Amino acid sequence: MDIYRQEIIDHYQHPRNFGNLKKPTVTHEEANSFCGDKIRMEIETDGDKINDVSFTGVGCAVSVASASFLTEMVKGVKIEKAKKITKEDLVKKIGIELSPTRLKCAWLSFEVLTKALAKI
Repeated sequence: MDIYRQEIIDHYQHPRNFGNLKKPTVTHEEANSFCGDKIRMEIETDGDKINDVSFTGVGCAVSVASASFLTEMVKGVKIEKAKKITKEDLVKKIGIELSPTRLKCAWLSFEVLTKALAKI
């Protein structure tokens, strides 16, 4: 039985905003030492707005899909609004119950985004 909903599989197989930006304002990368997942985010800002965001990395379906969902959530929004997104907002967007181990996978991209935004 497939434990992932179809949207997670789609975001894993066809991640949104995957790749590199030409001129990122800020970048940040983190890794999950328990499983080897690694996510790098690049953010391009214009004043108080996130113009563009991308990510690269490797990881499980939950890790990659979470990064894909999160980039969609923050692209084109004000930086202050992006800073108010919580781990719970991301888990709600994922839409399935996650074990403690899978929560770490889902939260990796959140940690990367949070630390990147703190540099702005």
